[in-house]
Amino acid sequence: MAERDRQPLLTLRLPPSPLTGKLIGAGAVAVLIAVWAVVTAGDSPETRMVSPVVLPSPLEVVRSIGSLISERALLQSVAATLWRVVLGFGLAVLVGVPFGVAAGSWRVIDAAAAPLALFGRNVPIAALIPLTILWFGIGETQKVMFIFIACLPFVFSDTVSAVVGVADRYVDTAQTLGATPSQVIRKVLVPLALPDVYNSLRNLFGLAFGYIMLAELINAKHGLGYLLSTSQRRGLTEHIILILVIIGVLAYGIDRLLYFFQRGLFPYRREEA
Repeated sequence: MAERDRQPLLTLRLPPSPLTGKLIGAGAVAVLIAVWAVVTAGDSPETRMVSPVVLPSPLEVVRSIGSLISERALLQSVAATLWRVVLGFGLAVLVGVPFGVAAGSWRVIDAAAAPLALFGRNVPIAALIPLTILWFGIGETQKVMFIFIACLPFVFSDTVSAVVGVADRYVDTAQTLGATPSQVIRKVLVPLALPDVYNSLRNLFGLAFGYIMLAELINAKHGLGYLLSTSQRRGLTEHIILILVIIGVLAYGIDRLLYFFQRGLFPYRREEA
């Protein structure tokens, strides 16, 4: 038995074993659902602790899946949201990663770009909505560019940090062996920084997935954000909760898929799951 497994679960700063952690997480979810079921139990609103208008029961939420799929085009909305996020975030990666590598390699570029990146990371995300509408209209382009502009500063900054974090001894060794600056970047800095860049992008994708909900409030015909907005206007609380669950499941599934590829691409690195 590992030393960690013999320690009390509440030992300060000691993480539980992977299996124990998963069991504790599943148990916490089960307790939450049980409490939810208890406070919404009852055949009529008068007999419930919480009104169904405020919080429907778990069974009522599950029963609403059929109407959400057949009457409100759930699958089409999921596809629309994923496409917007993938396209906008992909553009941020295509622009932010190369510029981040350049800024991490030549710090004078970082000195010039750092104030812009800092400004972009601290601008309230909702403030980008009217700006992107002004620049790109209210169609699909606006939603994609909203994700691109919102994510670009984070992609750039994290890439710079990953490149700067490469130990100087690797660069010094390559230069001692006669490597040119371009060879140092291509064969030393980029390969050593790539695991951290990938892990950062994996985490940032979840950020983009949250941002798209704001963009889909504007002139969207499909999308999970659009479904949330229309459900709120129609008072369909069970659909609101169900859509939130779907968003969480999608985000978790995408994160696990990216983590699966991460373990295959970088087996020598073990990032936190």
